Amino acid sequence: MAFDEYSLIGDEGWQDMPLDLTPRYLWAGGGLLADAPVDFAKTFGTNMKVSSNVDRSFNINGLRCTPNFAVPRHHHNLDELIIVFAGEFTVRWEEDGEELSRTIGAGGFWVSRAGTAYQMTAGPEGVTYTECWPEPMANLLTWWHDECWIHR
Repeated sequence: MAFDEYSLIGDEGWQDMPLDLTPRYLWAGGGLLADAPVDFAKTFGTNMKVSSNVDRSFNINGLRCTPNFAVPRHHHNLDELIIVFAGEFTVRWEEDGEELSRTIGAGGFWVSRAGTAYQMTAGPEGVTYTECWPEPMANLLTWWHDECWIHR
């Protein structure tokens, strides 16, 4: 039996997030993110890295953000489980017309329900985490909102 073991905490296997604009990235105001008035490359740049060690066929994505990086507000068509391994994220979302926030540290997790828009800001040491999906990532759609973007 084959057995793979890797660590998300170490520096091995991290690469800059690909800056290609997949057709599954949509603009919440309508249309594709590629046609929105925001600059994906300037916003994400080297602020987010993806792990080449995580087998995405298991619907898991390993990610790392630089200190204080704000991932723009977005929502998905699928529920998402996020597990923090190092550092922390402060998550902001709206519920029943009220803006809520929670800080999630190492060992913590949260579930974002499909359709719930949220924004995440990495803590002062950055954050390393996984996002997990109940279906293949090929089924995932993401709508991005106009908050925390660098505009063109």
